[in-house]
Amino acid sequence: MTRSDSAVRVRGLTKRYGDHHAVGGVDLDIAAGEIFSLLGPNGAGKTTCVEILEGYRHRDGGEVEVLGIDPAKADAHWKARIGIVLQSTKDFSELTPTEALSTCAAYYPNPRPVEEVLDLVGLTAKRKTRADQLSGGQRRRLDVALGILGNPELLFLDEPTTGFDPEARRQFWGLIESLSDLGTTILLTTHYLDEAERLADRVGVIADGRIVAVDTPAMLGGRGTAAATVSWRGPNGPEHISTDAPTKVVRDLADSFGGAEIPELVVSRPTLEDVYLQMIGAAK
Repeated sequence: MTRSDSAVRVRGLTKRYGDHHAVGGVDLDIAAGEIFSLLGPNGAGKTTCVEILEGYRHRDGGEVEVLGIDPAKADAHWKARIGIVLQSTKDFSELTPTEALSTCAAYYPNPRPVEEVLDLVGLTAKRKTRADQLSGGQRRRLDVALGILGNPELLFLDEPTTGFDPEARRQFWGLIESLSDLGTTILLTTHYLDEAERLADRVGVIADGRIVAVDTPAMLGGRGTAAATVSWRGPNGPEHISTDAPTKVVRDLADSFGGAEIPELVVSRPTLEDVYLQMIGAAK
């Protein structure tokens, strides 16, 4: 990946708090236009890394470029090129979405039209409702609307669907995918592994202040080539076998059952959660 292809480029990033190394030499590249999900347990250094990329926190060492600029030296023009959606906000509670967006639009050199943003996040019908009267999911959509109002090239999303019910989460995923389709680079932090698997082009796992793996969700930790587990209910109860040739095992099972349905047949490979938990466990 060349520098021109990178929205984010990090080399040897370090951050200390007293004697504690919160970040201990992180290298990371995020391509322009991709959705990248950063995964890690609490205390792993995830939030510190992201805040350094956003320009909110100073680093102790290493090189960082975000949209070609060092965030520690960034000016207002650079800040207008990024969007940030924090995990929880209470701003503009007494304003309607239209009023909040119209107020903030004045801070950007090239904001999206307010009505376009409302439509994009699905708040047109609630455009005249005070923010403190919105549901949790609608309030979160307003947070995203404020984050994308400045037409950012890079959007930071911090735990965007925490507290959502399943239907609201899936609606929100559609919103993120639509933003990606418009060419926005997205850095997503989440504790929901199904969210990362659905949305991310690539995921990175951080543990103990270091990146331990970066890959597509399907291939992380060797998922794509890992042995499959074939499970079924036999005459004496549940049975299972680990194999590199699950199709042959299923074919043999079908023969043994005389062509009848194989009771409770399941063929599975390690889930993203399986490999993630193994990685952060190994890093302890």
